[in-house]
Amino acid sequence: MMVGSPFGGTSIEDVAASNPEAIFTSPIDVKAGITREQCEAMAENLGFEPGTAQAEKAVALMQNLYGMFQSCDCTQVEINPLAETREGEVMCCDAKVNFDDNAIFRQKPIFEYRDFSQEDPREVEASKYDLNYIGLDGNIGCMVNGAGLAMSTMDIIQLKGGAPANFLDVGGGANEEQVQKAFELLDADPNVQAILVNIFGGIMRCDVIATGIINAAKEIGMKKPIVIRLQGTNVEEAKKLIADSNFAFIVANDLEDAAVKAVGVAEIAHQAEKLQLGIQFEGMDV
Repeated sequence: MMVGSPFGGTSIEDVAASNPEAIFTSPIDVKAGITREQCEAMAENLGFEPGTAQAEKAVALMQNLYGMFQSCDCTQVEINPLAETREGEVMCCDAKVNFDDNAIFRQKPIFEYRDFSQEDPREVEASKYDLNYIGLDGNIGCMVNGAGLAMSTMDIIQLKGGAPANFLDVGGGANEEQVQKAFELLDADPNVQAILVNIFGGIMRCDVIATGIINAAKEIGMKKPIVIRLQGTNVEEAKKLIADSNFAFIVANDLEDAAVKAVGVAEIAHQAEKLQLGIQFEGMDV
């Protein structure tokens, strides 16, 4: 998708809110690629007079940007602002380029410039263990397998009145070490007041997840309430491991039940913190 606006120098989100008719979009056929006609139309929408040298430069620039977008495995190429000088030159005054992490294997020269100091250290640490982590502003930590299930989990938390603290996808084949690392990340986040584990075991075995959770609780000495919803492969074995673990995990029957319980205990923890009660959930009767 190519997006353009003559209101350069401000964020596209601000333009969309205040002047949505000033945003022009042009879908790009991934097989055919960007066409000259699309670029000419966008140049005109941006204020370049058709047939002029400046319009031709703008068209060439758009074509080059699309070539870069494809060849470098970009997820976004943004020029803001694109400017015309008094001398009639068309220049990119600022740029933002995002690259697909999944293309590291064929874009090694580009990723050698990666500056980890400019990234969220939690995301960097998670990536070392092949965990997909994105920090958010809520207080319910989420550990889920699969991006779709993770988004559904965050949605239902919001629906039940809570707020997710993160997106954390352990993937479809996580091992015990990855599960333990995921818990370390959640436990280290001071905003997390409750943890919701939502696993649907297809390729992934629920008993492996349960073992990882138990080991993590032992190693870290977690005091935060943990709500667990497991379903799928070896789920009965997993439930037995959890029941025999001597940890007061909060077991949920389904996703809705899990969300309600997670929101509830997170609110209890939040209110207790405000009142400086210093409560712990390790003795909760489940």
